[in-house]
Amino acid sequence: MNEFLFSTSWCVPLYSLMGALLTLPWGMGIIRKTGPRPAAYFNLLTTVLAFAHSLFVFKDVWDREPENILVSWFQAANLNLSLSLELSPVSVGATVLITGLSLLAQIYALGYLEKDWSLARFFALLGFFEAALSGLAISDSLFLSYALLEVLTLSTYLLVGFWYAQPLVVTAARDAFLTKRVGDLLLLMSVVTLSSWAGSLNFSDLYEWAQTANLSPVASTLLGLGLIAGPAGKCAQFPLHLWLDEAMEGPNPASVMRNSLVVAGGAYLLYKLQPILALSPVALNALIVMGSVTAVGATLVSLAQIDIKRSLSHSTSAYMGLVFLAVGMQQGGVAVMLLLTHAIAKALLFMSSGSVIYTTSTQDLTEMGGLWSRMPATTTAFVVGSAGMITLLPLGSFWAMLSWADGLVAISPWVIAILVIVNGLTALNLTRVFRLIFWGTPQQKTRRTPEVGWQMAFPMVTLTILTLILPLMLQQWYLLPDRNSINWYVVGILLTSTVLGVGIGSTMYLHKAWSRSRILVWRFLQDLLGYDFYIDRIYRLTIVGAVALLSKISAWSDRYLVDGLVNLVGIFTILGGQSLRYSISGQSQGYMLTILVVISLLGFFISWSLGLLNNLHF
Repeated sequence: MNEFLFSTSWCVPLYSLMGALLTLPWGMGIIRKTGPRPAAYFNLLTTVLAFAHSLFVFKDVWDREPENILVSWFQAANLNLSLSLELSPVSVGATVLITGLSLLAQIYALGYLEKDWSLARFFALLGFFEAALSGLAISDSLFLSYALLEVLTLSTYLLVGFWYAQPLVVTAARDAFLTKRVGDLLLLMSVVTLSSWAGSLNFSDLYEWAQTANLSPVASTLLGLGLIAGPAGKCAQFPLHLWLDEAMEGPNPASVMRNSLVVAGGAYLLYKLQPILALSPVALNALIVMGSVTAVGATLVSLAQIDIKRSLSHSTSAYMGLVFLAVGMQQGGVAVMLLLTHAIAKALLFMSSGSVIYTTSTQDLTEMGGLWSRMPATTTAFVVGSAGMITLLPLGSFWAMLSWADGLVAISPWVIAILVIVNGLTALNLTRVFRLIFWGTPQQKTRRTPEVGWQMAFPMVTLTILTLILPLMLQQWYLLPDRNSINWYVVGILLTSTVLGVGIGSTMYLHKAWSRSRILVWRFLQDLLGYDFYIDRIYRLTIVGAVALLSKISAWSDRYLVDGLVNLVGIFTILGGQSLRYSISGQSQGYMLTILVVISLLGFFISWSLGLLNNLHF
């Protein structure tokens, strides 16, 4: 039985795909009498099957060597496109995480979108979402990974624009789609280039090619930057980071998946591209700079947000920045550990924030307060999720950052400074958000707020328990450092940053009557961070303005030059035709005379041209 399940692990993404297809009759409105809930149940059933299948395989995969399954998809001449799948502890573990979080997100969505008329369409899109993520987890082909990333981009566009009757939602979906297109285009160029140079797009073949590849510095740099661009767009990294903030306009169950798993999909691809990126020191330095700028910048921006989902989404970009920094420093194991701990904690945070939004009908932090006694399960989930995000002993993120900082404290001490800054500011921001939501005096929208129903509470309680026992799971997988090798100096620094962040966040003055400070200096700083360092306005004045100007020039030249030239030729043709009709007499001798005159003129011009050429020659 175990052998059969292991050999059929490649069909785990097909469960979710089948569930998405089964929901289409309800999502397209073909079946209406039963309501949309049967579609949700079909999708839940297939997700349960996918989770059970991957979980049974994960229990036995530790005793096996990684295996590859090769499926030839298209072959013509020298072009051979094959779909290669990898079954290893990392890939199968990723499918367990994806299907498990997707199952909890779907149960959560049953309560959150209970009265939504397009519930079936949401579950259909979530099924495609899950299928693409599961396929990406076990993919061992850059070609297949790129195709699945495109499916994720399309699913993101449709889920962000789920409530398409709202203009702001449509704008957010469009911006998310177009921003990712920039990175995907550069990634596609690199994929085509690698296919030509390496002769294969399977990761195992690419790794062998990278060991003996002899590329010029320019070629390796351009290749590396192109491979980085795609994941940078998916993970909302600077300068392609603005879309994730706007994508929070979509339904919260989709935000749970997007902030915990979808952004991690691009980082997972980056993790698998490490040997190829190592060919270019410039590409590795670009990862380090991009990750550092995004980690610190996004954390600062999150401090000035008064929208609960946007405040958490910026911390997602910040932690993906840490993953980029880890990959740039060739710390792949740390990157995977960060992705695991972040995914679980961030999913819990978005579920708890979604419960608050569901019961209060607002996302504005200044309109909340005093919910801790009215929503105990949601409060506990938010506290545990926040603790799982920061270096609070003994939860998961502490061990992930400790294993990273401990190995680089002597080599690159500046990395410790970035970790301390990001961790401390994240602790400060989460404490600020907790105080505004759950502490203080109840506001008008929170005075009679009840706890959410079991469909939303069950996933939160499950993730709360999972976050608390995650260190035991890491110990079972031998991912925790040995006690004798722990640098307690680094432990003290990380814990101090957490204590300082929580302490400042607990004591800083928060006034809900105004969202902007009345002190000019603080107002300027708050606006600078609240508007994301005005990067969107800078883009509007530079890149968007340049594209708009070129579009106007192109439209003017098309209208007045190209179209004008065509119209000029047409006018001369009409005038010539109108003039010639008066020379028609119907007599053949007149036609012959015209032909002779034209031939004579043509002969004269030819003779004159030949004589001119002869004179120039002599």
